[in-house]
Amino acid sequence: MAKHNIIMFPFMAQGHLIPFLSLSLQLEQKGYQITFINTPLNVANLRRTLPPSSTIRFVEIPFNPTDHNLPPNCENTDTLPPNRIYDLLVASTALQPAFQNILNDLVVAETPPFCVVADFFFGWSAAVSHKFGICHVIFSGSSGFGLACYFSSWINLPHKNCENGEFMLPDFKEAGKLQVTQLTPSLVAATGVDPWSKFQKKNLPEWAEADGFLFNTIEKLDEVGLSYFRRKFGRPVWAVGPINLPVSGGSPTRKNEKWLQFLNSKPASSVLYISFGSQNTITASQMMQLAKALDKSNKSFIWVVRPPLGFDINAEFKPEDWLPENFMTKIEDENRGLIVEKWAPQIDILSHESVGGFMTHCGWNSVLESLSCGVPMLGWPMAAEQFYNAKMMVEIAEVCVEVARGTSFDVWSEDLREKIEEVMSEDGKGKEMRKKAFEIKMMIEEAMRDEEGFKGSSVEAMEEFLQAPLLMKMKQNNVTRT
Repeated sequence: MAKHNIIMFPFMAQGHLIPFLSLSLQLEQKGYQITFINTPLNVANLRRTLPPSSTIRFVEIPFNPTDHNLPPNCENTDTLPPNRIYDLLVASTALQPAFQNILNDLVVAETPPFCVVADFFFGWSAAVSHKFGICHVIFSGSSGFGLACYFSSWINLPHKNCENGEFMLPDFKEAGKLQVTQLTPSLVAATGVDPWSKFQKKNLPEWAEADGFLFNTIEKLDEVGLSYFRRKFGRPVWAVGPINLPVSGGSPTRKNEKWLQFLNSKPASSVLYISFGSQNTITASQMMQLAKALDKSNKSFIWVVRPPLGFDINAEFKPEDWLPENFMTKIEDENRGLIVEKWAPQIDILSHESVGGFMTHCGWNSVLESLSCGVPMLGWPMAAEQFYNAKMMVEIAEVCVEVARGTSFDVWSEDLREKIEEVMSEDGKGKEMRKKAFEIKMMIEEAMRDEEGFKGSSVEAMEEFLQAPLLMKMKQNNVTRT
């Protein structure tokens, strides 16, 4: 019997492409054929990251950026300034006819897809899939809580009526109070008739056409957010995380062992790891204040440094140009800190027993990696749904202290120092947070357990998701017969 063919169709942004590719590799291991659809340049880049043994089939969907007033070769948000991302979103709606043709060709070739797993920015893909009687599922690499806040904020625009900068989500009161400073610039500026609002007004209601929702999260950890989707859409919601992300961006983990030697020389839970993800950075003045805070705190740390905001994040640079004079010499002489340029093996560092805290931008992948290692967080959200992830980690999971919010304001070294010491302390709040983080680590391990007589919640959810297209097909056949 031929393998079932699952179509993967993510939006053109690294934060979407990578979780989709990770899910694809996981489904491939379960014996499914994967057809991964994207624009030509993204396909070329992803193909290079595949393991040699993979049989994932890439299909290029035609897309010419210049047809949409975008610069040539701009097929990914990473190649665009933030103010042009909206243009790529709108341009992506033009993929609809080509997507329909791809599905049609597969059906005509008598290899109808088992299921379409599509991006939440491609709400329109549900109606196209259903034209061919194909099961359609929305996959989000973010948390249920984060996406619920995002959806509710855009549908309701409740911040437009708030007077003191605080507001509630009318259909998601369990989220608690939100602040305008936790919203992205496009949402703060939304009026209901602006371009972003117009896109969302069309896209978000189309989620109701999906046959289910897949999340890279854990049921027990994220039940507040997941319950919102079950209530709102009346569709199955499957928490199948954490999905392992392919490691990229650096040399093989153990080749450069400077970080490992540094961690091996430190007591348990004594080192703070600092990294703001591959796409985020802070301003030059914020970098300076953070360095001063680390110096004053007397805590050991590993800090992944990238060029500050306003400079090419991928350019060659000298970290000392952006740090206090003699800072690097001092921390090296004292064996108290390690500056790593651009990339570090994050999971390897977080899983080392010497690491006791993680200062992070609260991207969902980083949050899951921290929790999987039982490490509490200092949250510095900067974009997208990171603000909601930080809120969830502070208020629901109680494993995070928010140290700053965004990159458009000043931070002060004394304030940062206090929060670093609070999380890294051996007693009090620091000890309590580490205890809670360890409990969540155990919760994640249980969700992923798959052994005789016991299946964790994420394993069960994956099995239920893979049954859904079969159940849908049976219903269709019964309707046809009657």
